[in-house]
Amino acid sequence: MPFTAKPRKFNASINETLLGTGPNAVTLGGENVLPLYYFDNPAKNPPAVGVEITDTGFELSGLPVLAAYYDGAKTAAERAKKASQMEGASFVCLRFEGADPGGLNRSTADCVAIVKDVLSAVDKPLVIAGCKNIEKDAELFSAAAEACQGRNVLFLSAREEDYKTVGASCALAYGQKIGAESSVDINLAKQLNVLTTQLGVPATSIVMNLGSAAAGYGYEYVSSTMDRVKSAALEQNDTMLQMPVITPVSAEAWSVKEAIMSESDMPQWGSMEERGIEMETVTASACLASGSDAVILRHPTSVKTIAALIAALL
Repeated sequence: MPFTAKPRKFNASINETLLGTGPNAVTLGGENVLPLYYFDNPAKNPPAVGVEITDTGFELSGLPVLAAYYDGAKTAAERAKKASQMEGASFVCLRFEGADPGGLNRSTADCVAIVKDVLSAVDKPLVIAGCKNIEKDAELFSAAAEACQGRNVLFLSAREEDYKTVGASCALAYGQKIGAESSVDINLAKQLNVLTTQLGVPATSIVMNLGSAAAGYGYEYVSSTMDRVKSAALEQNDTMLQMPVITPVSAEAWSVKEAIMSESDMPQWGSMEERGIEMETVTASACLASGSDAVILRHPTSVKTIAALIAALL
């Protein structure tokens, strides 16, 4: 008996959110099928792959295998340019680790100057991530959003504690996009989207950051949450969960022991660089299968591999 495929498409779809401008702009979302079900319906906008850099460089992060790729790139703008040229890269994510008051405590003015330099150096969309200090991020995002007017920059992230400030200063005042960050919980994600849209932020200006974990480190909670979000968005037409999803894989994957334990300490584990690449690649592929519309990575091999995986599935 011949097999007859029955495509499963939904009347609802994920919102489309535009990042960047010009020919290299990236649109996230737009799908009306389950994650990676491109055999049911061709991908309107394939998942995007971003490359994360930091304002301080990876030397200070204790990640020599990543720092080596940017050898000779002394400024954030130079590192951003190299990142944008990675094979498979769709956008660049600039994370301001140096802004942390508990660390270098780089001033907002200095951070904005770096943002302007990076914008001048790259022609691909930019995502700006803060230092996770509520007060400093609010100040930084507001000033950076003004400097990025007209560039459709995505700011990560707006949380329950600061969504009003970030939403008003980034999305409403300067027309940027914001990431609504919740802690691996569908109810928290929906509540934050409801509150942010009630503030006046258009749903198409919101991208969900549902949270992440490295593969093997409680990732099943991430996967189950993403599954429920996509199911509610498509099957139940829940408009407050139809925002595209972005997952910062890099920070999680490069912080676990398998990625950072030196070869001298654990020679039986093999190459430190290969371990980090494998952790990042496996986690990113799992996020895509669970419903991410964009993943943020660090290593050029990971970026190339995940981009090739996406292309092969189209």
